[in-house]
Amino acid sequence: MPENHARKPEPRHDGAPETPAVPASTAPDEVEAPARRRSRQASKGAGKPAGNPLLGWLKEIATVVVIAVVLSFLIKTFLFRAFFIPSESMVNTLDVDDRIFVNLLVPEPFALSRGDVVVFRDTKGWLPPAPAKVEGPFTWVQDGLTFVGLLPDNSEQHLVKRVIGLPGDHVVCCDAGGKLTINGTAVDETYINPAEVPQVRNFDVTVPEGKVWVMGDNRNHSADSRAHMETDGGFVDLKDLEGKAAVIAWPLNRVKTLDNYPDVFKNVPAAR
Repeated sequence: MPENHARKPEPRHDGAPETPAVPASTAPDEVEAPARRRSRQASKGAGKPAGNPLLGWLKEIATVVVIAVVLSFLIKTFLFRAFFIPSESMVNTLDVDDRIFVNLLVPEPFALSRGDVVVFRDTKGWLPPAPAKVEGPFTWVQDGLTFVGLLPDNSEQHLVKRVIGLPGDHVVCCDAGGKLTINGTAVDETYINPAEVPQVRNFDVTVPEGKVWVMGDNRNHSADSRAHMETDGGFVDLKDLEGKAAVIAWPLNRVKTLDNYPDVFKNVPAAR
């Protein structure tokens, strides 16, 4: 009975197998598929339009501007605010057209001191009514930049003076030597404009709680507390203070910090 076995191929005379093995490297689907995918991806990348560099640049500039405006607004709201000096009442400390930065943290949370230069709102009618503002095509731009703090406030409804008397202080002008006295102690006011001898205006006041007595360094050209004694005694409410003038920021040749002359007031006793 014949055997049911597969017949083995007879070896070739040269010793090579009857059916040659197919190497794995010749499987076309396995080798060529990745290459085709890379080719298709490269074709798609070549056909995709590149981003507009100008648009990207504009986006970066817009981002920087927005960040600058937000930071300026926060600084103007909580730390510092810029003001424009329109008058000569504080010469030589401040000149006309100076731009100053005001520290909004004074009088709260940081305490006010005698000698501090302060900016305050005119709530008592010390200034004449502001003239009607002429509206121009770009007025809204100026108003917006002023609002966010990038331009100084030039509304002319603020005043800048030096604090002479704090709440409770007894301020008198003048003693036998023509000097101002605070709580009975004469002070040598070295910040007064030396170009003119100050005219004597006699007064004798005690500063109420919640108020201060202010005077300009250019005494002969300053309508300060002395000139408004018929209105609330000439005193300024602490709540009307915007803050303490800290720095002259413009013009560049006048950039400096403002002094409150502590040596002038160091011997003044506290109010009783």
